[in-house]
Amino acid sequence: MNDDYETAVPGGRLIDPREGDRGVADHVKLPYLRPKDSATLILIDRSEPVPKVLLGRRNSRHKFVPGKFVFPGGRVERNDRLMPIAAPLHAHDIDRLMRRVRNPSAARASGFALAAVRETYEETGLMLGTRASRSVATPAGPWRAFAEAGVLPNLGAIHFVARAITPTNRPRRFDSRFFAADISAVAHRLEGFVGPEAELVELVWLPITEASKLDMPRITTIVLEDLRDRIAAGMSHEQPVPFYHVVHKRSVRDTL
Repeated sequence: MNDDYETAVPGGRLIDPREGDRGVADHVKLPYLRPKDSATLILIDRSEPVPKVLLGRRNSRHKFVPGKFVFPGGRVERNDRLMPIAAPLHAHDIDRLMRRVRNPSAARASGFALAAVRETYEETGLMLGTRASRSVATPAGPWRAFAEAGVLPNLGAIHFVARAITPTNRPRRFDSRFFAADISAVAHRLEGFVGPEAELVELVWLPITEASKLDMPRITTIVLEDLRDRIAAGMSHEQPVPFYHVVHKRSVRDTL
């Protein structure tokens, strides 16, 4: 999970989750790094009056955000966009994912969502998708497990809900897209992905109104707050997507 970055938040502050609310000293000068694309998935269980979300606690031996609760996620891989799908992203989500990016394309937009699906499988064993009626050729690596299980990612069940870019003067930078999907989108589950030696040592389902009480990076709390409002408003693809970034050393919350 690449949630080890600081993010712009309303009010003009920059928050570094590795240092709580202290931030990073202004005098620290680091070379410019282009942010790496990453993707995160928030699973939602709406079987009860108050929706629950899935969070995982990172291994305390990890260098970044050790022991903190995060959503499954990680870097976008080159071959993610090559994975066959059962259904495409909603047109509104494709449009918003292509905004303010270099070389925008529908394939690249789908690749962001597919990365979130793959990372969720790698960290939790949960496969989002639809049972395939035929075998398909898949990219090498973790995607092979989807073919073996007979599952094709169903991007139509996924919502693009937020984007955040790490400020420039930081040792690691990510351009992260946050997605959300209902737990009913999970087609298959494998065990043995969570435990003492894994990236996530435990998974918890918590009401969205209580999840922010956990020890988590600031951006995770912010996105949860946005998601709660989004669900209350009907969880529509037509809703705007918040975009957290920094412009001229000031934090900005735009919408896509």
